[in-house]
Amino acid sequence: MTWIENLILAVVEGITEFLPVSSTGHLMLTRELLGMSPSDHETYLIAIQFGAIASVLTLYWRKFFSANAWKLYPILLMGFIPAAVFGFLFDDLLEEMLKAPWIPGITLVVFGFVLLKIETLFPPGNKEINDLTFAESVKIGLFQCLAMIPGVSRSAATIAGGLFGKLSRHAATEFSFLLALPTLTAAGGYKMLKHWDTLTASQFNDILLGNIISFITAFFAVKYFIQYIQSKGFAIFGYYRIALGSLFLIYWFFIK
Repeated sequence: MTWIENLILAVVEGITEFLPVSSTGHLMLTRELLGMSPSDHETYLIAIQFGAIASVLTLYWRKFFSANAWKLYPILLMGFIPAAVFGFLFDDLLEEMLKAPWIPGITLVVFGFVLLKIETLFPPGNKEINDLTFAESVKIGLFQCLAMIPGVSRSAATIAGGLFGKLSRHAATEFSFLLALPTLTAAGGYKMLKHWDTLTASQFNDILLGNIISFITAFFAVKYFIQYIQSKGFAIFGYYRIALGSLFLIYWFFIK
C-alpha cells in the first residue's frame, strides 16, 4: 500500500464511520476506484476502525466515568449482543459480500430513500439513553445487524432503531456513536486475531498510520455531525447516498 492510498482510505474511514452514509460502502467503492482488488487490505480496513473508536472515547469519556455510567454499560451490552451473534454465525458470508462493490452501490441508493423518510417512518420521541430498557436496547441492536449488508450504514441503522425506540434525535445519534464502541472493537479485534500471523511489519505500520489519520478525521466528523443533525436532520445524507450510489452503479454497469 502506498502512503497516498493509506491517507485516502483512512480519511474516508474517519469521515464516514459515524455518519449515516456507510463507511464500509465508501471504503469498498474507494478501493475499487483506486484500482485495488476486492480482497486487498481487508484486515487493514477493519483495523483502522480503532482510530475512529478512540475519537468517540475522547469525545464521550465523561459518559463512561459519570455517576450514571453503571446504567449505560448493561444497555450497551444488550445492544451489542445481536451483532455479536449474527456476526459470528455469518462471518464467511459477510466476507464474501465485501468482495462485491455493486452491493453497496445498490444499498446506498435504497437506504438513501429510507433516510429521507426516516423521521416519518420513526418519529423521534423524547427519551434519553438511560431511559432505555434492556428489551429496547436489544431491538436497536437488531436494527444494527442490518448494517452487516455493505452500504446500509451501521450509524443509519442504529439511529433508525433509536428513533423506533422513541429516543430523541440527539439521543438516537449519540447512542449510535456509543454502541459503535463494543461493536467495532469486537469486529476489529476478531479480524486482527484471525489474521495476526499473516501481518507483516509493513502492514502494521500502515495500520498504525491509518489509525492516527482516522482518529483525527473521525473526531471532527462526530463533533460537527451531532450539531448538524440537531438543527438540520438527516435528509442531506439521504440525497448524498442516492447520488453517490447512482453514480457508482452507472460506472460499474455501463462504463467500467
